[in-house]
Formats: sequence, structure tokens, C-alpha cells
Amino acid sequence: MKVIRTSLVCLSIQIIRKLVFINNNQENGIIKFRELNCLKFSFHTHTLISIVIILFWTTSTFRWAYLELHTNGDSPDEQQAYAAGYLEGFLTRDLIWMHWQNVLKGYCYNKTDVCGLIEAFVDKNEHYIYSMVNKYPEDPYWYQIKLYYIQLEGLAIGYNEATSDPYELLTVRDIIWINMLGDLDELAFALSMPPEDDEALLFADHCSGLVKLLPDLSDLYTSQVTWNSYQSMLRFQKMYVLKYHMTPTSKDVIPGYKMSMSSYPAFVQSTDDFYIISSGLVAAETTIGNSNRTLFQYVRPVGQIMEYARAMVANRLARDGREWVHIFRKHNSGTYNNQWYIVDYNKFEPRVAVRAGLLWVLEQLPGYTEAADLTGEVLRARYFPSYNIAYFPRVFGRGGGPARVRAHGAWFGYRTNPRANIFRQKQEGIRNLRDMYEVMRYNDFKHDPLSRCAACRPPYSACNAIAARNDLNPANGSYPFRALGHRSHGATDAKVTSARLRRTFQFVAVAGPTHNISRGIPPFAWSEFDMGPQLNHIGHPDRWMFPPVLHRWEWV
Repeated sequence: MKVIRTSLVCLSIQIIRKLVFINNNQENGIIKFRELNCLKFSFHTHTLISIVIILFWTTSTFRWAYLELHTNGDSPDEQQAYAAGYLEGFLTRDLIWMHWQNVLKGYCYNKTDVCGLIEAFVDKNEHYIYSMVNKYPEDPYWYQIKLYYIQLEGLAIGYNEATSDPYELLTVRDIIWINMLGDLDELAFALSMPPEDDEALLFADHCSGLVKLLPDLSDLYTSQVTWNSYQSMLRFQKMYVLKYHMTPTSKDVIPGYKMSMSSYPAFVQSTDDFYIISSGLVAAETTIGNSNRTLFQYVRPVGQIMEYARAMVANRLARDGREWVHIFRKHNSGTYNNQWYIVDYNKFEPRVAVRAGLLWVLEQLPGYTEAADLTGEVLRARYFPSYNIAYFPRVFGRGGGPARVRAHGAWFGYRTNPRANIFRQKQEGIRNLRDMYEVMRYNDFKHDPLSRCAACRPPYSACNAIAARNDLNPANGSYPFRALGHRSHGATDAKVTSARLRRTFQFVAVAGPTHNISRGIPPFAWSEFDMGPQLNHIGHPDRWMFPPVLHRWEWV
């Protein structure tokens, strides 16, 4: 995308603290420090970057890596974007390569035709973006799109600058592919339209979410639990402080110039998704998918922007939930179809008041979005759950929900799904942050009647929980559909923030699948997982048994 390209920037490293790489390929925990003596530069002016990177990285202790990037608002926005990407790519090179091998390498094996269609689609989509960025240089939306792709390009170039083995070089397009992982499966389906439906699309089961208002209005919690393949568990907590302006000629800094998020190596957005933003918003989502194949005709390369980029533009430009929804639904790609819940903490005064606009919910399908202010629902019920089934009846109907209920029963009903029932029951006992955290890690599938599955053998599933553990379902078990069965899939984390924590962009977080030995749920261990030898998990610890953490950002 030629319009996105920018010259290499002169990087003046203002401060580097806690820059530690503990290399899991070295013995005895030897520290490896990636030198930053003189990065290439061609601008005469300097872009000042403040950096904190903490990588606790050994095969026995890896749980979260932490990245904090701050740019100088006096520097041109394009330089800020490029420098932020370059440094992240350069400094986290090893984790990027590991994550690439774990989650994307081999994606196109035995489906080169489909990947060719995806490449052609992305070519056309980039040409469309190029034309719009050139046509509307002063439009805030297209300006933020431009900066987003500059950051991606900087990341790719920084990565390659730190890479000595030619086999491990990655192109800008490779980095785009890994950032669009959330969009990828639905895009592949839309372009190829195979005769058989993909169960991964029919049974979207990615993530659990909960917004909880305490009965006395003393606090408001927002949380999200990512459900993903276990190969994806190289994780980052990131803080971006990118002091972009609304337009190239504006002096106004964007509302969402600062945000913390859960993320991954090579990603310049969350993709879980979970964001705490300087505008006062906390944005998160769970996937609802789309099983109505006729809707995929609306997925087109021209006039649309992939979900991963649209989310970041909405995060950066929106001042409240209504505006976030308005921005995000523009140029709907119809891929990575999610239910977003946007919590505006500016509308919450502890023990005093909850104002309209506190909670906006948006749901997306190809060719259609629906959104509403659901603050009244939160006031009435004191919670709003999110569990991969559409809340709005029209979205539920258009996306194939009734057909799924007819074919597979109550598991697909909005009010009858096991997680709907578990959330309804468990949220009543939440009185503090610890309670909230424990609910989001909850799985008692062998004993909880709400986890029962009459058509399963044995008659339960570890997927019927707030935090799934599909690896614990017997490989020789019998299940009515794949989502309930044995696979490398489950809750790979939990994140919770509160009215107080979000002010400092903090969240309680835990990495790895849930465990509760007393209830028959052991910690996940690759050496004990029958699929482990067949799945890449480079850089992972063997046993995932880590406590929750509350990371303190260096500059708040």
C-alpha cells in the first residue's frame, strides 16, 4: 500500500527501562539484551519514544509479557506511528517469530486456492484503502486508518531489522495476515463458499464477557475471557500512548490516544478484544459468528474495512459509547462478527448515579449491524452477559439462530444456553473484585447441573462453563457437535477491571486455562495433553498454573 509508506525515522530513545529478555534457548536463565545503539534514520528531526518492555520469558515461567510505548506529541503523527511499530517489531522479534509458527504457519497447507482468493481480496482492499486515504486526507477516519497501517509497516520492518536468518523474514503482508486472524476464517469461507458448512463458523464459541453493576452502585466491573486454541497462549499486555491528532493539520489530540489491552506478539490491536481507553471507555467483545451463508455475499473488498482496523479507529476517535458504535459500524466487513459491549465509565458515579449511555451494545453480521443503549437493562438486572449468542432478535434471526435451535436445541438459545444460565446464577453472588474474577474463571463441569449435556457421553462437557476446558473432554467421548468435544481449545485468560482500576489503565489478568484441582480440573500441561505432540507451542511453559497479576504501568 504505497500511500502508507513513510521514510525511516530518526529514533531518539528517551528512556528504556526494564528491558529484559530471558531467552528460553539459553541455559541457566542467561539474560539477553537486544542492543539499540543506532537504529537507521533519515529524518533530521527526532521522534522521541519512551519504552518499557518486560519479557519474562522462560519455558517454565512465561505468562505475560509487557510492552509500554509512548510517543512525543510534538513529532509528526506518521513518525510516531512508524517509530512505535518499528520498535515493537525490533524488540519483540523472537516472540513474533514464535507466535507466527504457533498460530499461522501452515494455514495455507492443502488450501492454496483459498489463500490465493484471500490474497487477491486483500490486494483489492488495500487498493480501496489507498484511494480513500488519498481522496480524504483531512478526514479523521481515513487519517487514523493511514496511521494504523503505518504502524503495521513499521512493525514488519523493525522485525526484519532484528532478524538474521533469511528463513525467518516476514513481509508487511505477512504481518497483515497475522493481524487479521480474527477475520480470516470467515473471510476464507465467504470467498470459497464450500458445500459443507464449517463448524467453527456454525458454532462460534470464542469468549465470555460480563458487565456487573454491584447492587449498591459501589462499583462497576467489566471483564472478558478469551476462548482460543491453546497454541495462541504467548501473550502480551500492552500500553500504547500514541499522541496522534484528529487530522494532519489539527492541533487536537485524539480522545483515545492512550489505551491498555491484552494482546499477542505481532498484533497492534487486542483481538481478544479487551481495551481500556483514555476516553473513559472500556471496549470488549465476544464472537457471535454467522451461520446464514447467504449473508456472506455482502463481504466485498471495496467499500469495507476489516474488523481489526475498524475497532482501533473507533477506539481512537470515539468520545462515548454512541460515537464508538457510529464509527465502528462504518465500512462493515462482515468478518469477525462479534457482539461488542462498550462501557462508558464517565457515566458512572460510584454510590451516586448511573447515567444513560453507560453501556452500548453492538452486534455485527455481513451487511447488517444493530446497536442500542442498554444502560436500562444493566440497571434492571445489575449485569449484562456476553457468550457468543446474539442479544438482538433481528441479529439472532438473520444470523441463523432459529435454525441452529431447531437443529441442535437449547444450547443455541439466547436465554437457554448453559452459560446464560450459569451467568444468571453466579452473578448474584458478586460483591467484590475477587468474586468477579472467580466467576470469570468458573468451570465445574463434572458437578454443576448447568453443565450437563444429555446427548453427550459422558453426560457433560467442559465447554459448558464460563471458562471452557475442551481438552478435558474425553477423546473417545460422544458429542452432538464438535464445539462440545475434545480439542485444543478453551479459556486462555481472564481480564477484569473496575471503576478504580480503569483510571490507571489496569486490569486483573491471568494467563492460561482455568484449573481447580479440588473440583477435578487439573492445570493444563502440554506434556499431558494427547494433542500436544502434533501442535506447535514454541516458547510455552509446559504447565500453566499461574496466579492472577495486576500490572502497574510505568507512566500513567
